[in-house]
Amino acid sequence: MNTNDYPRLQCARCGYSESFTRPLERCPQCDGDWLDVLYDYPRVARIWQRELPRRPQTMWRYRELLPLRDDAHRLSMGEGGTPLLRAVNLGMMLSCSHLYIKDERQGPTGSFKDRQAALAISVMKELGITEAVLASTGNVAISYAAYSALAGIKIWAFLTSLVPAEKMREVAIYGAKVIKVTGTYDQTKQVAADFAKRRGLYLDRGVRSIAARESMKTVAFEIAEQLAAHLGPGPTPWRAPDWYIQAVSGGLGPVGVWKGFEELMRMGLIDRMPRLACIQAEGCAPMVHSFEKGLEKAEPILNPRTRIITVATGDPGPAYTFLVRVIREHGGAFEMVSDEEAFRAIHVLAKLEGISMEPAAGVAFAGLFKLLSKGVIRRDEVVVVNCSGHTFPVEKHLLGEDWVQTVEAPARAPAPEEGLLASLELLGRNVRRVAILEDDPGARRLLRRILQARGPYHILEAENGREGLELIRRERPDLILLDLMMPELDGFGVLEVLQADEELYNIPVIVVTAKELTPDERVRLNGHIQALLQKGAFTDEELLREISGATESL
Repeated sequence: MNTNDYPRLQCARCGYSESFTRPLERCPQCDGDWLDVLYDYPRVARIWQRELPRRPQTMWRYRELLPLRDDAHRLSMGEGGTPLLRAVNLGMMLSCSHLYIKDERQGPTGSFKDRQAALAISVMKELGITEAVLASTGNVAISYAAYSALAGIKIWAFLTSLVPAEKMREVAIYGAKVIKVTGTYDQTKQVAADFAKRRGLYLDRGVRSIAARESMKTVAFEIAEQLAAHLGPGPTPWRAPDWYIQAVSGGLGPVGVWKGFEELMRMGLIDRMPRLACIQAEGCAPMVHSFEKGLEKAEPILNPRTRIITVATGDPGPAYTFLVRVIREHGGAFEMVSDEEAFRAIHVLAKLEGISMEPAAGVAFAGLFKLLSKGVIRRDEVVVVNCSGHTFPVEKHLLGEDWVQTVEAPARAPAPEEGLLASLELLGRNVRRVAILEDDPGARRLLRRILQARGPYHILEAENGREGLELIRRERPDLILLDLMMPELDGFGVLEVLQADEELYNIPVIVVTAKELTPDERVRLNGHIQALLQKGAFTDEELLREISGATESL
């Protein structure tokens, strides 16, 4: 085929293809509803090599691999170009030196769905669509409402009644018509589809939409380009991570990201594919359960039981079939986490990295913690986690009384409302003064941040054993966090001095060390410490539990 034959549409079911000169929703040969776009990759690679250094940092820098035929219809508010942040404190706690956060909170409406909306609404504008219907659990509706306001397109946004009111108000403030459906998200999608069919309106098809999937490729493009800047180029100009982790509801994000990495491979910009980790909430994990059963199609969850409504898609449809093939062929994981684990992860990221995120992003990070603890992800691998969004409330008085209509779906038990659980206070009430004996300033900072996040504790620090003993004798702390490998006097020496001193031997000691202990060294510690925590193998909650147990008898 020559250059003029591209881009092309190709049916995933039967392989039929034709030049992309007209919009298609279904294959004209087999009626399949999954059409992919193919491009002239050698040509695009040459253009990017020449042009990318001069282009702005938005998703449109990758314009040649996006299915908008005429740039005159492009809508943009600066979406994409989000930072790739190295998780310094969290990486130290987990002993992951190459842990990165793709900070999608930086989009115009605060979520990675801004990429989807920018391309999808641009395509609608190109097609002459003036009114459209979509179903959403929040972020998609917010993004589409914002971009449709820019395009002059009327949006009917159908949201399950379990979506927090703050998100609904944000949809309404952009002028979208909000329809609140009393039912699950899957029921809401059906109500929206019926409405669109009745009115003869354009219906956004989610993961089946070409524009939606293609937009998510830009996440992969940015990660590979940014990792090369962080780590330096390898055998190829850009770099793929070992793992890409994302919370999954309908599966659109990982599906699009995977295609993005595939296209980079075709252009020779990366030399290997990452593994995908798709994380779901326990109360709505159809992909996880179906994968464990070895199924090719997902068994739907009819009644989701999770407070994290943005990931409560009971029927992921064709996305599961796509992702299960990818993970079987290339490695990866489906994992599920509890709501409580997700909420705990939100606290950890806020208190260690200064990043406040939506509950769905907490699901992704809780999945990271679980996969590390299981040994599925090695601690020396390069890992990128998608921090998918940040919720911004809209003041109630801005909207008046008539900003939402309510309709009833067929009766089914609703899931509980979304909300953050209050974190448990795990420190014993008697602990107010904690001494940290640690020579690594980064490790001291990490331990200090964990403690500071839990209350007004007086924290004392020393960078070697001799200074630490002087501090302990002078200040008499309630608890000691002790590293074993320190200059001048190591942790074993500090313990020996403490045990020989009648005034100090009752102070609880928790050893936090990176040292791999020999059997003899474990014997030396036995009976002299409250707990032993291996650096990189504990979470902040585990440390606080040990502190609580160490101080209950004080």
